[in-house]
Amino acid sequence: MDTKAVTGPVQKSNATTPAQQPNQASNVLLQATPLLQPGQQLGPLQPTSNLGSVQQTSNPAGTYQQPNPQTNYGAVQQPNPQTNSGAVQQPNPQTKQVPFQPSNQQTSLVPYQQPDPQTNLGAWQRPTLLSKLAPNATHQLIRGDRSMLTMSDDNAQVSHILGSHTPDGRDVDVKPLLRLIEDILRRATLTPETLLTMGSQTYLDSGFDDKTHHTSFLAMLEALSYTIDRIACELAYKALGGTDAHQTTVAICNMVSHYGWDAKLVLALAAFGLNYGEFWLLAQIYSTNQLAKAMAILKQVPGIIEHAVPLKPRFDALNDLIRTILEVTWCVIEFKDLPSIYITTDVPALASAMIHIPTAVYWTIRSIVACASQISSFTNMGYEFALSTSKAWELSTLTHKLKTILEHLKKKMEECVRYIEERRDVESYQMLVEFFKMIHIDNMRVLKALICPRDDVLALVDGTTKKRVNLDVLRRKNVLLLISSLDITQDELSILEQSYNESRLHEMRLQSPFEVVWIPIVDQLTDVKQRHFEVLQAPMTWYSVYHPSIISKASVKFIREEWHFKNKPILVVLDHQGRVLSPNAIHMMWIWGSHAFPFTTLREEALWREEAWRLELLLDGIDATLLNWIKEGKYIFLYGGDDMEWIRKFTKKAKAVAAATRIPLEMVYVGKATKREQVKRVIANIVQEKLSTCWQDTATIWFFWTRLESMLFSKIQLGKDEEHDLVMQQIKRVLSFDREGSWAVLSRGSSVLVNEHGNILWLALFEYEQWKEKVALQGFDIAFQNYVAALRGNSHPCCRFEFSNYAGKIPENIKCPECHHYMEKYTTFLCCHDEGIVPSLLALATNN
Repeated sequence: MDTKAVTGPVQKSNATTPAQQPNQASNVLLQATPLLQPGQQLGPLQPTSNLGSVQQTSNPAGTYQQPNPQTNYGAVQQPNPQTNSGAVQQPNPQTKQVPFQPSNQQTSLVPYQQPDPQTNLGAWQRPTLLSKLAPNATHQLIRGDRSMLTMSDDNAQVSHILGSHTPDGRDVDVKPLLRLIEDILRRATLTPETLLTMGSQTYLDSGFDDKTHHTSFLAMLEALSYTIDRIACELAYKALGGTDAHQTTVAICNMVSHYGWDAKLVLALAAFGLNYGEFWLLAQIYSTNQLAKAMAILKQVPGIIEHAVPLKPRFDALNDLIRTILEVTWCVIEFKDLPSIYITTDVPALASAMIHIPTAVYWTIRSIVACASQISSFTNMGYEFALSTSKAWELSTLTHKLKTILEHLKKKMEECVRYIEERRDVESYQMLVEFFKMIHIDNMRVLKALICPRDDVLALVDGTTKKRVNLDVLRRKNVLLLISSLDITQDELSILEQSYNESRLHEMRLQSPFEVVWIPIVDQLTDVKQRHFEVLQAPMTWYSVYHPSIISKASVKFIREEWHFKNKPILVVLDHQGRVLSPNAIHMMWIWGSHAFPFTTLREEALWREEAWRLELLLDGIDATLLNWIKEGKYIFLYGGDDMEWIRKFTKKAKAVAAATRIPLEMVYVGKATKREQVKRVIANIVQEKLSTCWQDTATIWFFWTRLESMLFSKIQLGKDEEHDLVMQQIKRVLSFDREGSWAVLSRGSSVLVNEHGNILWLALFEYEQWKEKVALQGFDIAFQNYVAALRGNSHPCCRFEFSNYAGKIPENIKCPECHHYMEKYTTFLCCHDEGIVPSLLALATNN
C-alpha cells in the first residue's frame, strides 16, 4: 500500500511568513481538499529567514553533550557549480521498495463524538523563544527505559551516520519543499470542531503563483519522490515491526547518504509528512466523504478522534516535538545559506557549528522516527494501546534533547551573524572611502551609499510637505549634510533655519540649487530617543532622514572617522557630483550665516581674507545698539565672567576713569561660554544694581560664544599659521581668558585697543593715578595700552585650552598666543554641574 495521500492543491494559510512561500505547484504529494474557512487564523510555523533574527533560547541544558571537537564532521557541502538544482539524480530503479504492511487488528466503528472544545491539536506556531521542558520530564527519563540514557553518548551514535555521509555535490533547494511540509503539518493538526465549520475554498501559498517556480518545483519533486517514498515506507514498516530507533535512523541516513545535511533532514521530514498528513486528512474529512470514512474505519481513526481529550497530552507532546524538529531543520538550512564570501569554515563559530550539525541531524531524524512510531501506534494498534504504552516519555525527552542542541546551534548562528555583519561593515566602509575618492557623473552613488542604497525605500522626509520622498530629489544638486546627534539644541536649529532661509533667497538669485539634509546619528534608539527624534524632525523645513535606523554602521563609522564627527553638529558640503567641498561648514554658518553661501572651503578662505581684528567681527549684528555706538566712535567695554565682586569693582572703576579722562564709555556684559545658570544670576544683579548694559537673552550670549569658538575651529580647519595670524591670536586670548575667569575687550569704534584678562585690566584702572599724566601727553588710548602691556609683562600670564571630545577635528598641537611656543598636551577630566548644560565646545583648561 502506497503511503502517499492523493489529494488536491495545497491550501494557503491565512497567516503567512516569508518562510512559508514555496514555489507554485500543484503538489504531487498532496492534492486538494478544502480545509479552512477564509479568516481562519492559524499560527504559522515561521522559519528564520533573516540572519539577524536568530533568537537565543532560555531552555536549560539537558542531556545533550557536545561532540568531541577533535572529530571532523565536515562542513555543509557547497553545491557543484555545474550541477543543476532541479536535476537531482534518480535513485537506482532496481532497488526493491519495502512494502508498507498495515495492521490486521480489527476494530468496530463507534459513533463520532466531539472532543473537548478546549483541546487544541492545531494552531501551533513556530516559537521565537523555546519553551521549557516539563518539570517531570527528567523524572520520566529516570523511571523509563534505561536505554534512553545512552543518548548522552552522541559521538558513538553519530559515528554511524558519518560513515555514510558521502555527498556527491548534488544541490537541492530544499526550502520550497520544507515550506510545503510545514503547510501539511500546520493544517493537519486541527481540532475536530474546527473541521465541521470549514468551507470549500482552497488556499494556496502565494509562492506557487509563479509558473517558472511551479515547473522547477515539480521537477524537483519528481526527482526526489522515489527517495521520499522509500523513507516513508521505512518509517511505517520499522515502526510497526518495533525495530530499534537507532537502526531505523541509520537506515534512513544510508538512503540519503549522497545529500547534504540540510537535504537529509528535509527528505526525512517529507516522508513523515506523508504518513502524518494522511492520518489527519482522514480525521478531517471522514465524516463528510464516504471514501475517507471507509479508510478511516480501516485505520481506526474515529476511535482515536473520539478519545482526543484523554490523548491530548500525547498530541501536545507530539506537536511540541514536531515544532522543534522544524526549528532545527531551518537552523541547519540557515548555516548552509551563510554567504561564503564573508564567512568560511575556518571561522571558529562556524567551525564549531559544523562539528555539531551531524549530531543535530542524527537526533532530528531519530525524533522523526519516534513521531512516526506514535502515528503508527494510533492507526494500527488502537487508542487503548496509545493510552497504555509506557514509552510516552520518549517524545518529551527527545524534545528536550533537540531544544538543547538547537540552543547551542542558535548561539553559534548569532556569533556567525555578528562576524558577517562586521565583515560587511568593513567592506561597506572601504567602499564609502573609495566612492568619495572617485569622480562621478552625479551625486546619487555616494548619497545612496551613505544614506540608503535601496531604491525601493523612500529614505527622506520633505520638510515642507512632510511626505516621504526618494533620494532622487537630490540628484545633481549641491547637498549640505547636517549631521548631528539628538543633542542638537533649539538655539542651534533656530540659527541654522534662519541662515537656511536666507541662503535659499540668495540661491534663487544665483540659480545654484542646493538642499540641506539632516542625518541623525543615534547609537541605540530607545522609545524616549524615538520621541525626541520626532520632536526635532517635525519643525524642520529642510529634508531629513525618515528614521535613524536606515543609516548603516559603516556610514556612521565613515562619518566619525573621515569627517571627524563627535557629538556636535557638522555641516558637510557636497557638490552636484558628490565631491566634498567642505568637510565642515558649520563654522561658516555660525560666523557669516547666509553670506557664506555656497559654503565651500574656497568661500571660507575668501571671507577670512576680508576680515580684520575689529569689534564688528565679534558682534556681527548681534546687538544693533552696539553697532550704533561703533558708528558714533564711542569707547566700548565688552566684558564677561561670573565673579560678581570683580564685576562690581571693574564697572565702578571703569566709570570713574572714563569720567576723569572725559571719554564716552559704554559697557556691555556678554556672559560666559559655560555656566548658563550662574550667568543668569549675574545678569539679574547687574540689572538690579544698574552696573552696565547686559544681554539678557541667553540665546544671544550662546550665539556670541559659539561664533568665537567657530572662528578658532575654522582657522584650525584651514591650517592657518597661528603665530602670524592676528585674528587667531586674539580669538584664542578671549577664549582663554573666559576659562580663567573675568576678561574685557576695550574698543574705540571698530578698533580694538585692549584684549586682556580681568585682573590686569582692573589693576590698570585701579592704578589710574600712576599713568594719568601720560594721558595728556599720549592720549588715553596709547597711555592705557602701554600701562596694560607693562602689567602683562610683569605677570607672565599663561593660556589654557581644553578641547572637548564632543568637538570636531582636534588639532595635533597649538601655540600659546602669549609666548608663541607649542603648548604641552594633558588629559583633563572635568565635571560640569551647570544644571544639565553641556560644556562648551572649547573648554579652556590645559596648562602651557
